[in-house]
Amino acid sequence: MTIFDELKARGLLAQLTDEEEIKELINNGKATFYIGFDPTADSLHVGHFMALCLMKRLQMAGNKPIALIGGGTGMIGDPSGRSDMRTMMTTETIQHNCDCFKRQMSRFIDFSEGKALMVNNAEWLMDLNYIEFLREVGPHFSVNNMLRAECYKQRMEKGLSFLEFNYMIMQSYDFYELFQKYGCNMQFGGDDQWSNMLGGTELIRRKLGKDAYAMTITLLLNSEGKKMGKTQKGAVWLDPEKTSPFEFYQYWRNVADADVLKCLRMLTFLPLEQIDEMDKWEGSQLNQAKEILAYELTNLVHGQEEAEKARDSARALFSAGVAAEMPTAELSEEDFSEGRIDMISILCKAGLVASRSEGRRAIEQGGVTFGEEKVTDVKAGFDRETFAGEGVVVKRGKKNFRRIVLR
Repeated sequence: MTIFDELKARGLLAQLTDEEEIKELINNGKATFYIGFDPTADSLHVGHFMALCLMKRLQMAGNKPIALIGGGTGMIGDPSGRSDMRTMMTTETIQHNCDCFKRQMSRFIDFSEGKALMVNNAEWLMDLNYIEFLREVGPHFSVNNMLRAECYKQRMEKGLSFLEFNYMIMQSYDFYELFQKYGCNMQFGGDDQWSNMLGGTELIRRKLGKDAYAMTITLLLNSEGKKMGKTQKGAVWLDPEKTSPFEFYQYWRNVADADVLKCLRMLTFLPLEQIDEMDKWEGSQLNQAKEILAYELTNLVHGQEEAEKARDSARALFSAGVAAEMPTAELSEEDFSEGRIDMISILCKAGLVASRSEGRRAIEQGGVTFGEEKVTDVKAGFDRETFAGEGVVVKRGKKNFRRIVLR
């Protein structure tokens, strides 16, 4: 199976231009391709997983990835998939985020000499001469066509600033610059980026002639991949200081039954034949598949040792109710009144509920467990001594839990 066939079999490719040329480049290790990353945080999250895994797969097949950091476009903000304008960042914040990204990407991508590049589009965007840019690039874009793009249509009712309207042109210019400077002949992106990507391909061909090699591919389900990075509690980060390896493991351990095989195909490097065999699994075997998924991805991001610790702790949690590496919430003396603390306050302190009223409902609905006992009394309280030593595991539902300890 060629790398192109494998990408299709794993469900990674959707729309693309020039399929035969793309297939030729990828299969023969001749693609120099880029994927853009928006530096709005100091850590990547699991919504970036698909792109990182794709870059790793293609590099393993001899192709050269370019991780493009949007240091320049980040000064404006990408309107794609958004209904409001993004807060602008300082250059110092953007640079810090870029440095963090490279450390995390290095677990997926080999950045040694000639193997891959990390490039910041501030390199060319920040020094552009406005009049020159309008003359050289502006004539190649139709305002009518731009307004048809889904990313702009979503914003028209609330108002689309001229600042954001320039984003498509700037992203298109990125591809043009990467093509000129680094021989980048291919770009990947999510389905919400399709219009911007086509703009880049068209700009290269208009300015450099139809023979200029520039192609685009979008990732199937990438918008769904972005949702993977979000939970009710916020983002699932690759930074262990933001999301512990145990929490990361548990996130994947708790994916929906219908998504397990899809995630295994798209995100792990297990052979397709092995994953296809899991298609026959049912019932409790699906839990085994989820455990394999969680271990593989935790190993990829945090290493084998952390993956094994997270797996062992997860097993301990569901067998004995205690796990050394599980998320922990600390109680201080100030949290107790006359030596006791009520169950609703514990839930709030642990971050398992957002308010006391939500905590009350969770208890009334029978969804709260303290240690091995279900809590049904909203007035239940516990002594300070209860939390000494290893503490107590508190669960809300089947998937949310904390170990509560006394500081």
